[in-house]
Order: sequence, then C-alpha cells, then structure tokens
Amino acid sequence: MAQSKIKNSNSTILIWCGMRQWLSRLLLLGAIVLLIGWGSVTPPSAVASIRQIEEAPGQMLYQSRHTLQDETGQSWQVVLFKRVKAGEAKDINLRLVGFPGVAEFAHPQPLKIMTNTGKVLQAEDLFADQSPGANVGEYNIKDVLSELPTSIGVTLSLPMKGDRTTSLSVPSVVILEWQTVATE
Repeated sequence: MAQSKIKNSNSTILIWCGMRQWLSRLLLLGAIVLLIGWGSVTPPSAVASIRQIEEAPGQMLYQSRHTLQDETGQSWQVVLFKRVKAGEAKDINLRLVGFPGVAEFAHPQPLKIMTNTGKVLQAEDLFADQSPGANVGEYNIKDVLSELPTSIGVTLSLPMKGDRTTSLSVPSVVILEWQTVATE
C-alpha cells in the first residue's frame, strides 16, 4: 500500500510539473502577444507638440518646438511659429537658437533648406539688422513651407560667422507638424 501511495504521489508530481511547464509556456506566449499588440496600439513617440498661446485679445501664437542636434552633436532649439491677428497670419517664422559662445550666426544671410531631391530653398533672414543674440537666427519660411517634402526630412544649412555653415537634419514628422501650424 505504501508503494502504491508513492507511485500515485510520483504520478501527481509528474502531472503537476508538466502542467506548470505548460502554464509557464502559455504565460510567456501571452506576454509576447501582449507586448507585440501593445506596440501597435500605443501612439508613436513623436507626438505633435503644437502650442497655442493667446498673447492678447484677438492675437494667437501657434508654435512647434523641438530640440535637434547638428552634425557635431550640438543641440539646437528649433521653434516654428506664427502670430494670428484678427484672423490673419502675416509670417511663419523659424527661430534657431544654439548655445551662446558656441554658435554665432552670420547676419544678414538667408537660411538654406535642402530637400532630398537636391532642391535648395531659401528663407529670408529676419535678424538682418539686429539679433537678440549672436546665437539666435530667425527666418521667414512662409513662402517655402509648402514646398518641403513630408515623406522625408530636409537639411537646414545655417549660416555661421567665418564663412562656415552648420547642418541640422529635420525629420519628416517635424515638417508635418510645421505644416499643421501653418494651416491652423
């Protein structure tokens, strides 16, 4: 009788181990399916960050802000904005701000925008007469914004002192956001 209990006990243990192994595999499979499924329902990491600010009654400021790195790894604050007064936007401006003492814009020089097809667009330097700082550039891109491709990014060629340029790659998701600001 004792041997019979031991055999039953061993059978129970073997069945339990098999069930545990099967349940562990099922749990792992469920976790994998959940992770894969979760990735398809979460929003992309580059979510639009368009800000709307009422500056005064009847005057709204719309802006898109991003931090981008140039070819040397230096960070730049890239702000596209438009002011709407009485329902009309005169300009759509792109402000570029580098680190003081590291970046010095050459004024008055246009901003050059290169598309993936090799087309070069230019934007007028708005700080031709006076800039708030040597590290700040601002350009009117209203006339060229609609010409920017939305399927692939562009490269901004920033005019720097000493006949140098600095390149910033702008991803397509940022360009789409800029075009959204333009149409709001």
